[in-house]
This record gives sequence, C-alpha cells and structure tokens, in this order.
Amino acid sequence: MNASVSLTEHPLHPRGRARDRLKGRQPDPQALREVRSLIGDPPACGHPRDRLIENLHLLNDHFHALFERHLVALAHEMRLPMVEVFEVASFYHHFDILKDDAMAPALTVRVCGGLSCEMAGGRDLLARLPALLGRTVRIVEAPCIGRCAQAPAVLAGPVAVPEATAQTVTDTVHGLVNTVSGVPDALAVTPQDSAGRDLTENQPIPSVKRSLHAMETIVYDAYRAAGGYGLAAAVVNGEHDAEAVLQALEHAGLRGLGGAGFPAGRKWRIVRAEPTPRLMAVNIDEGEPGTFKDRHYLERDPHRFLEGVLIVAQVVGTEAVYIYLRDEYHECRHLLQREIAALQANPPCPLPRIELRRGAGSYVCGEESAMIESIEGKRGEPRMRPPYIAQTGLFGRPTLEHNFETLYWVRDIVEKGPGWFASHGRHGRKGLRSFSVSGRVKEPGVKLAPAGITLRELIAEYCGGMAEGHELYAYLPGGASGGILPATLADVPLDFDTLQPYGCFIGSAAVIVLSQYDRARDAALNVMRFLADESCGQCTPCRVGTAKAARLMEADQWDADTLDDLALVMGDASICGLGQAAPNPIRCMHKFFRHEVGEAPWPGDLPKPRGKGAHTEPARTSNDPEPRA
Repeated sequence: MNASVSLTEHPLHPRGRARDRLKGRQPDPQALREVRSLIGDPPACGHPRDRLIENLHLLNDHFHALFERHLVALAHEMRLPMVEVFEVASFYHHFDILKDDAMAPALTVRVCGGLSCEMAGGRDLLARLPALLGRTVRIVEAPCIGRCAQAPAVLAGPVAVPEATAQTVTDTVHGLVNTVSGVPDALAVTPQDSAGRDLTENQPIPSVKRSLHAMETIVYDAYRAAGGYGLAAAVVNGEHDAEAVLQALEHAGLRGLGGAGFPAGRKWRIVRAEPTPRLMAVNIDEGEPGTFKDRHYLERDPHRFLEGVLIVAQVVGTEAVYIYLRDEYHECRHLLQREIAALQANPPCPLPRIELRRGAGSYVCGEESAMIESIEGKRGEPRMRPPYIAQTGLFGRPTLEHNFETLYWVRDIVEKGPGWFASHGRHGRKGLRSFSVSGRVKEPGVKLAPAGITLRELIAEYCGGMAEGHELYAYLPGGASGGILPATLADVPLDFDTLQPYGCFIGSAAVIVLSQYDRARDAALNVMRFLADESCGQCTPCRVGTAKAARLMEADQWDADTLDDLALVMGDASICGLGQAAPNPIRCMHKFFRHEVGEAPWPGDLPKPRGKGAHTEPARTSNDPEPRA
C-alpha cells in the first residue's frame, strides 16, 4: 500500500460522453442552480461518472424525490446522456422520480415486508398506516430493512422504529414531519459514544434512541487506547510479516462470511498476484431477508472492522477501499462517516484512500459484480464471468471483495493465532459463526456460536428456547435464498457444505424460525415475491420465472410440473445467485412439505396451522428489541 499514490493518477473514473449540450430537453436555469448548490461546482476534469448515485441521493434527500427537471440538470452537469441518468435513477427502490408539477411526500415510511416482519404482523401494520398518517406521507412496503430481530420494523425517513406499532410509527412520523420543510436535516441519526451519550443534540424522538437500544459504540480514541490499530500499524510499517498474516488466515480456515464461503486467504493471494493498481470493495449491503449481523457488529465496534481493512489493504496491496453500505442503515452511515474521519485525522499509519458509498435499495447489489457496477454509478446488474473481479473488477482493476464480518475477524485471528478461531466448532466443524436469528424464539438477535451447531442447540442455548406457546415446525437456515427445512432436520450441523444434501445452504447464516402457527408455503411465497421484486431483470428466466412462480404458488394446490420446470430453467439459465437460488423454496416444499400444497395428506402427528395465513401473535416477551449475543 503506497499512501503517496493518488487514484487520480490512474484512469479509474471513466467519464461519460462529454458534450456541452444535451439532446432533447434542455436544463432549466433554476434547476441548474439547485443542482449545483447540492453537488458543487465541477472539478477541472468534470464530475466523476461514478458519483452519479451519490448525487442522486443528494437530490432525493433534499427534495424528498427526484424531479425530472433536476435529473435533466444533473445530466447536464455530469455530461451524461439523460437516458443514462433516468435508467440509473429508476433502477433503485429508494429513488422516487416525479413529474415537475407533482408534489413530493413530506416523508417516506417503509414498512418491512420480509418474512420475520410478516410473521410479526407487518402486513396488518402496512394496511393501517395510510389512514393514520394522511396523504402527505408516502407509505411503501420495503423488501427488507435489516432489522428482522426487531420485527415488525419500520423506517420513518431515516429513523428506525423497531417492534413497530401503529402508535409508535404515528408518534415518530408526527415528530419528524415539519409542515414547512418536511424532514429536518438536523435529524440525521448518529449512535451513542462509548459513554452511552447521545451524539446528536436536542434529539426529539424517543424511538430513535430506542432503535439503538442503549448500545455503546467503541469510538476511535477508546479503540486506540485499548491497543487498537497496533497490529495494522505493524503490518503497514513492515514490523509484522505479510506472509504470516496470510498463513494465519489460511490455517484458521476463515471463509467469506457474506454467504459464498470462499477461503479468505486464498482470495487474498489471487488478487495479490494481479498487476497494480489493485482495489478493494467491502460489501455491507446485507439485503438477505433475515440477515442483520453486519449492522450488529458495526454499531458496536466499527474500528475492529476498519483495522481489518487496513491489514488486508497492506497485505494485498490495494490503493483504495470502497465501502458499500446499504441505504437502510442511516445510523451506521453517520457512524462510519464520523469514525473514518477520526481515523484519517489521526492515522496510526499510512492509509489507503477510503470511500464510503451508499446503496439505494437493491438486493441484487449484494452480489459482488452488481455491487461494483453500483459503486461505478451504474445500474446494479451482475456481470458475466469470466472475467472475474479479481482480474477485472472495480474500474477495470483487480479487485478484492469482502463482506464486513470477514474483515471484522482478521485482527483477532492474527493476534490470537489461527488455532484460537479453529478451536471453536461442533460436530466436526471448525470456527465461529454469527447467526442472525429471528422468528418464533424468545430471544432473537445475533448469536456468536460455534460453527456446526445445530438449530435445536442454537435455540436452546442461545435463544432462550422457542417463544411461549410455540413449537418448532420449520426453519430457513440461510435467509430467503437458503431453502426451508422441517423440524425433523433440526439436528443437522449448520455450516458451509453441511446443508447441500438437503437442497439448502447456510449463506450468511440468517436463521428464521417457524412454529406450528406458521406455514412453510407462506414462507416460500414470501421469499418468491421478494426475489421477483428484487430481480434486476437482466436474465429473462429470473425476471419472468420468479414472477410466474409467485403467482403459481398462490394456488391452494400447486401445479408441481410447471413449478419444477420453472425451477430448472431459473437455476440453470440465470447468471447470478438470485436466479440460481430462486428454485430452493420450491424444491424444499416439494421435498419436505408436500402436505401443505395438496400433494400429500397432512401427517397426523403434525399440528395444523390456524387460519389461512401466518399467526401474528407476538413471539417475543423480552423488552429488548434485539438481545445481545
């Protein structure tokens, strides 16, 4: 890592088609002034193409929508074709394009429609809110907002409302909405410092503080005082051998914890062998329904992750790091901005260039190449392979891509030794896993447990057992994509490669627990609707197949032959994991839950769910919205 090398010396920011005059509609002078006031004057070389999404966020945040006049003005300022700006803006869920004569909402409220929130009554809440909040508030169903253990979860503008009720959402919205300016900029939410003090002044909304559940964040000074960044400085300054770091990761058996499970040390060596300049992209876009582990660790100890970033950047030789954070994590974004600034103001060693990029609501951007497209300011569509991003990734450069949690463990593994990490595990497995547990358990949340633990052990030892009155019926071991298993398979070790014989995988370890009051078919339908909504549309089998499968899965008796055909085509002909994993809920239903879709009689020893849909009785008795591990 050479801190003296600037990325501006390399052609890493491809420019759009430069021209002084747009085709078609010309920018309005007032709109130009408004856009310039937000994105600033262009540098000598023009506004970088990869800042398009960041600039769209500036407009969307300020005006509560993207008006056509501003999009035209933005295209002019960035010297991009208008069609390209409109295509990017219309691709992402969190951008709302309006006609110039339309009125922007005072606030957008997003009600999570993910499986855990649906089980907790989220859909009923969604139906009640329009009458309570009025026409000036825009209410939409969100695919997942990463707060599954706090179900039902709502985002009122930037403010999270955990365990939401009609009353708490209404109170939060009324506190946020100003009849003159909409949402005040002063309500940018930041977490607490290490002493538990609110970092925002005059915080008027109690639910904001509640969303952080009195959590303490280890800030920069406290982290340094406790010995933090000592290892990173030693590696950067050549006092700690880079090869020793690599060997520690390999001997520990650390694998990618975003879901793919690729050996981390091997990935480092592959990218390290590529020509310079090399880049790094960090994925904190955990959009998999049921997953919230990265947020859990980020809110508590952001510098352990950042130290891992510095270590990897030095070992692999990356000149810049791009951190891609999902847009639903407003609090985390402000936290990272603050802590990165503190790190840069008093660096423990030479730093690579660090850029924090903001997602815009697209599950597919969790796929590494789609995320890279989004960082470059484009539609988040997965790339064909080869070439792989290790050879041709961000801005055409060799790129190391990692999940947040993978980097979070780097310091501990190197300092404590690979044997420390590998010593954990059960049933023949090695290492630690962070399980995001939600659904019908007493104590949902992030559970740091041995790799290979079974679901039955996880519930009993880490979750306080099943929720009162609930019995284990089924579970999703890996979120929306990981399939559905019955209670009879609750003793299968949960780890990479252990669930494949049953047609499932652990992925990011997003565990959603169902009880006798739930139906697996309802879970499968929720998942398929999510996948249909989140398909980027690039692959016809995925775009059309997920939507058609969702319609067919609404029937009391499934058309098994047609669904099987769809599953085969989606799995074989899609280019990314979204379409390839879409058949999993279908195949699991046919294999384990035939009685629910009219393909077999209902077993006499299984309790029948009540009613047509999922039971919405609260599953949790704890007042803590997200119990600690």
